[in-house]
Amino acid sequence: MYSVNVRDHFMIAHSFRGETFGPAQARHGATYVVDATFFRSHLDDDGVVVDIARAGETLKAILAEFNLRDLDEEPAFVGQNTTTEFLAGAIHERLAARIVAGDLGPGGPSLEHLRVTLHESHIAWAAYEAALPGAR
Repeated sequence: MYSVNVRDHFMIAHSFRGETFGPAQARHGATYVVDATFFRSHLDDDGVVVDIARAGETLKAILAEFNLRDLDEEPAFVGQNTTTEFLAGAIHERLAARIVAGDLGPGGPSLEHLRVTLHESHIAWAAYEAALPGAR
């Protein structure tokens, strides 16, 4: 399987509900480094997995939806603990939808798998990965 990775970052504020989270129940900030890794079993006619510039631009646009926001106040996340794991899934879902919509160009529909990893520090990260719908 071939892969291409693009990386960006975003900053948010949020809080968690539940004793599991201890002091993180209070509102706090987080800066995430995000890796989006695109997979396909064969390179396209140009010898690439996907247009790396388009992949980076698309990731940046998705992260802009979250950047410098208090996620506790975002209607889409009301009642949700916006954990690193949850956010990896939310970004994956948005990125997969953009791939299906054609935002990654002609190579997008041939992508087979996507992994989104959120690094919350140099020693801790979480990811969500799944096959892409309509992969051909």
